[in-house]
Amino acid sequence: MTALPNRDLSIFRRVLGGSLLTALLAACALPDAAFQNYTTANRFSQWSGVLGALSGGNVRRAESADNRVLYNGAASMNVPTQSESINDIARLFAGMDASFGGGATGNVRNSPAWAAHKLRMDNLWATHQSVHRAPLQSWASSEIGDIKGANAMFYPFSGPDFLFASALFPSAETYVMCGLEPAEPLPRMSGLSQPEIERGLAGLHNAVSTIMQSGYFITTEMRSTLQATRFRGVLPLMLAFMARTGYTVESVDTVRLDGTGSVTLSGSSGNTGLMIRCRNGFGSVKRVFYFRQDLSNGGVSAGGAFLTFVSRLGRVPAFLKSASYLMHDGGFSNIREYLLRHSSAIVQDPSGVPYRDFVRHGWDLRLYGNHRGTLGIFSGCQQPDLTAAYSSGRYPVKPLNFGIGYLINPQTTCLMVGRPRR
Repeated sequence: MTALPNRDLSIFRRVLGGSLLTALLAACALPDAAFQNYTTANRFSQWSGVLGALSGGNVRRAESADNRVLYNGAASMNVPTQSESINDIARLFAGMDASFGGGATGNVRNSPAWAAHKLRMDNLWATHQSVHRAPLQSWASSEIGDIKGANAMFYPFSGPDFLFASALFPSAETYVMCGLEPAEPLPRMSGLSQPEIERGLAGLHNAVSTIMQSGYFITTEMRSTLQATRFRGVLPLMLAFMARTGYTVESVDTVRLDGTGSVTLSGSSGNTGLMIRCRNGFGSVKRVFYFRQDLSNGGVSAGGAFLTFVSRLGRVPAFLKSASYLMHDGGFSNIREYLLRHSSAIVQDPSGVPYRDFVRHGWDLRLYGNHRGTLGIFSGCQQPDLTAAYSSGRYPVKPLNFGIGYLINPQTTCLMVGRPRR
């Protein structure tokens, strides 16, 4: 059997344990030639499904020793099969120059629309870096060092927001994100007309501008913008965010969860999610899962496929930002109770788990910034008990020099860090 890279073996050992790993490798041993020619889609799906079930969903894209793709699970997404071409598209969406000449996207890069897009994205990134990312990274290093070093994280209600996930949890090998926005196929770049290029890049800029400047998505605007051009769905945004945050995108696969909560690669349309593999500047591989997932009680339950998949990561930290105060409603009690019972920590703004529920579950809290209420559109979720907690002396309170979530004014922003009592 082709040897697994050391980084893959270390991940498998951590997830599976040494004895189970040895048994798995022995049971699944294949000659080198047989493994490298194991290209039939359904046969490889069975192989990856075994790995997915046993490793808690940590499925890796399969490549042979000469970097030849064994299985392209993203055929239905029009994603190239070679890493260089995938990363070139990510950099194009991000408004960044191509790393390897940009042959696959030359007609887009040579257009006046892309030159304007590059300038707009450069300006947006400079604003985001100075106003949001750098202050948040500095805060995380000084205040949640134990949490930010986790090897996995869960970001419910995230949409395609890889920006804040990667800023807070740079050490994670696995990110699980979800939202109601779909993942749709990319257009074939060579077939785009100049008006389609112009509208697509303008729409992409409009979709990311609010979060990069203000720190959150306006969901209805993002959804309509994403559907209005040829660059539809969450994939262009996620690729752009990965490129801008210094990651090299290596592969994109469509995935689905079976009834047991195991991840399988899916080469067909109608998939439920994405698995994007990317690598940071130090060579560390990240797997970013995005699922189109309803988190209301009608969409998730503690024993359902989605939360079973998340549970297989172990007790991991959760991040909640700009979550529309949905968990303040009884119709989202399943996800709220899951987070309180299974998370190793929760980092959130006040739109996440209600303060009263942290108290009910006996969590230790640290408070940052100040809480004087929230936006008028969420008038039913003002949390006077949280406002009082800031002045009660019950919890440590520290100031913030940046805004986060809906409360972007540093004078009135609120950030909470909760840990369950042992």
